[in-house]
Amino acid sequence: MSAPSVIFDKALLEARRQRALKQGAETFLLDRVAADIGERLSAVLRNFERAVDIGTPGDAVRRALVASGKVTAVEAVPFRDEIVSAPAGTLDLAVSALALHFVNDLPGALVQIRRSLKPDGLFLAALIGGDTLTELRQSFAAAESEIEGGISPRVAPFADIRDIGALLQRAGFALPVVDSDRVTVRYDTVFALMHDLRRMGATNALTERRRRPLKRATLFKMAEIYRQRFADADGRLRATFEVIWLSGWAPHESQQQPLKPGSARTRLADALGAREISAGEKAGD
Repeated sequence: MSAPSVIFDKALLEARRQRALKQGAETFLLDRVAADIGERLSAVLRNFERAVDIGTPGDAVRRALVASGKVTAVEAVPFRDEIVSAPAGTLDLAVSALALHFVNDLPGALVQIRRSLKPDGLFLAALIGGDTLTELRQSFAAAESEIEGGISPRVAPFADIRDIGALLQRAGFALPVVDSDRVTVRYDTVFALMHDLRRMGATNALTERRRRPLKRATLFKMAEIYRQRFADADGRLRATFEVIWLSGWAPHESQQQPLKPGSARTRLADALGAREISAGEKAGD
């Protein structure tokens, strides 16, 4: 099997996260996700003895988990060199918020998390989805095509919700569930959006990014296109953030199992109170 491609420059990503902390991190999206994790966990009808938070920046998620009343304490587990530092079969609950979309090998990370869980352990995570910053992506692409005769990667290739469920199943999770939440944030200018992205530590860290400085002409053309295409009636600009939610359980014999084909004891037609039509018979005959 070939090694996963290196999508992100991890050293640059960490440097930009540290810069964001020094400037004063912008956490509005992380705070929203942390609150949602607490609410989602509150709906689970069990408590968790050993819980870990994998790679989430800050402590907002850990505070939300403790406040949910479902866990006694939460340990922060680093995700260094794309390795989950938790022994196999030791965790009751693993959570992660806005961190896994920056890994180079997401399928491998999910496999590691699955192995770290005890039987009937829960994994709950939120990551950035593919529709995030679609407005910025389109505006940059149009500006670069016009000014520079080509485009360069500027926004990360975030996961598509249609692929996440399959990845959870491949990793060995039972009862996988995937859904998404679209958050629309409005800005006075595109430069205010870019300022927030810097304070999130979320500016371009792609290994295939263009190394030469961005031309001022391209930047201002992008801003013009963004305003033309994505301004509301009051002149403010829309920016989309898609959050993909995923959950799955480590398999356990107590969990609901799918029925084997042909094992049903009641015909669908009987359950619906309808007459079954055999092959070759026309309705109304």
